[in-house]
Amino acid sequence: MTAKSYDWGTIAQHTKYLELKRRKRVFLFGWWIAASVYYFLLPILSGYFPDLFKIKIIGVINFGYVFILSQFVVAFFVAIYYTKVANRDFDRLTAELVKEIQ
Repeated sequence: MTAKSYDWGTIAQHTKYLELKRRKRVFLFGWWIAASVYYFLLPILSGYFPDLFKIKIIGVINFGYVFILSQFVVAFFVAIYYTKVANRDFDRLTAELVKEIQ
């Protein structure tokens, strides 16, 4: 069985590939910025507004604990959302690209 040879330079210039690359870049860069801002809010808020982290929410659970745990929830949400978008859009574009190349 012979391995199929591809012209990767041509594929890299293909409109479907460029669209896929652009869409992934826009999606990932946007979410990376949002997640980074949310992540760095913890040290910024705790440094400039330490009294905010003393506010009791339920019993001994204060705002700080809730904020820290919310970062895990946000990370989980971003992972699930990326999976849905990748399955819906990125995989479709990849399949179209592969179909046109072959």
